[in-house]
Amino acid sequence: MAKYDRNFTDELRERLSIVDIVGRKVPLVKKGQNYWGCCPFHNEKTPSFSVNEDKGFYHCFGCGEHGDIISFVMKSENVDFRTAITELSAQAGLKMPDYKPKPAEQVEKENTYFQIMESACDIYQKKLYEQDGSIALEYIKKRGFSDEMIKKYRIGYAPKNNIITNKFVNIKQDNLLATGMCRRGDFGLYDFFKDKLMFPIFNAHDKVVAFSGRSLDGSEPKYINTTDTELFHKRKTIFGFNFARDAIHRANRSIIVEGQIDAIQMQCHGFPETVAPLGTALTEDHITILCKSNRNLVFCFDGDAAGQKAAARACDIVMPFLRDTSEVKFAFVTGGKDPDEILKTSGESAMHKIIDSAIPIVDFLWNLANAGFTVSTPGGRTRAEKFLKQKIDKITDLDLRSEYEHEYDSRKFNAWHKWKKSSQKVQKIDLPQIDDITKNTIVFIVNTYPEIAERYGDFLANLNIDFESPVPEMNMDEKSAEKYVVSLKLQKYIEYLQKEKKDLTLKLLSGEENTKSKIIEIEEKILDAQQKIDTLISI
Repeated sequence: MAKYDRNFTDELRERLSIVDIVGRKVPLVKKGQNYWGCCPFHNEKTPSFSVNEDKGFYHCFGCGEHGDIISFVMKSENVDFRTAITELSAQAGLKMPDYKPKPAEQVEKENTYFQIMESACDIYQKKLYEQDGSIALEYIKKRGFSDEMIKKYRIGYAPKNNIITNKFVNIKQDNLLATGMCRRGDFGLYDFFKDKLMFPIFNAHDKVVAFSGRSLDGSEPKYINTTDTELFHKRKTIFGFNFARDAIHRANRSIIVEGQIDAIQMQCHGFPETVAPLGTALTEDHITILCKSNRNLVFCFDGDAAGQKAAARACDIVMPFLRDTSEVKFAFVTGGKDPDEILKTSGESAMHKIIDSAIPIVDFLWNLANAGFTVSTPGGRTRAEKFLKQKIDKITDLDLRSEYEHEYDSRKFNAWHKWKKSSQKVQKIDLPQIDDITKNTIVFIVNTYPEIAERYGDFLANLNIDFESPVPEMNMDEKSAEKYVVSLKLQKYIEYLQKEKKDLTLKLLSGEENTKSKIIEIEEKILDAQQKIDTLISI
């Protein structure tokens, strides 16, 4: 069998969720940290087939079958390795490369890159506690970092001179440049990071692959990151994920904040499941990585305009990743503060309140629509409806998408289109009180099928029913619901006509002969309405 470049197969495993791949063929139910179903490789009635999303493998405790997404496609579809990865690459949106074993010189180069990054991290750590790094050390201590925190996260200081270039003078320049630690200028190589507080960036295997440097003199940009290299891709790397991975499993969620310092402070003060993108540019790759660990996400952003914009972008990105097992929420830190400042000034309890008050994505998206459009006007409502549809159309789980559509239909009816009695221009009919069974049925229909309620709003508004009361559980499809409303409307209309006929009959008996023709006209209307009811029942 030919050898294949593991970089590509690893990327397939990173991009694709094994729960999604297996779930297309095996109904899965989440229990604890794993998903369970009946094994597709042998007959069984009691589920013994386990799928671990974070580790990316499946295992059957009945027949012993074990593997990852590639082996599952090979075995379940009876195809060879290349066919399996071709199918998976199409699902992942990746182009199939020409497979070749990784050259020995490439392996050697990568090892050299890791050695350079590790050594640079050691140098920066030592410099932080030397005279050169006194300002940086004072700054990080004022931000509430203890020596233990500094040591754990290997925070350091890049001095003003070319310490990395000079340290690796005997290393091939191309190798040094390939790490992103140095640049080439008119007079040779020079350090990319100078006079910066240094935060090492780790891959999932705890190896240093890049750095994020913070300015200490107030200059902008506040943070600069290593440019993309063979070891580091900003859009695929999550700051703090190597520290948070186990905590994400224990907490059954991820918390995403905006910056490195916020992430570290959260991890060290009661929220070890916290991570941050490198900068504010959250990407689909970031969400893919997090969802493989856990699909419950809490985005915690500043409450200012920039934070709201970042939250809206996160909402847009996460929509295709939603599942019926997902719980995605949004929390906001207000008052011009960030999580770091909240923890320092108000403590963990205040931060817990902020996280606990996070609103579900269904409410956040609804709030965006209401805040972004003038829903008091027909045009504004139309644009808001288009906005919501555009977002929920991104949900790939069709059943979940249907639930979102139904939820928003109900909200649009109750919040945007619900009738106001004071604005009714049609003639009101004084209808008798309705019984509890009818009332409960109408409450169910209005809350379950808001589009029906909108069509017959003028009639329903006159029934004096509290539509905010608890919705009873009933088994009635949309067609039957509409037939019920139309039938009730006709019945009430007949009752109204019968009352009018009775009044006219009394007038006729008292000698008012001109009422006779009106009585005949009403009788015709009653007959016509009754025929409509009979026709409706027969449909």
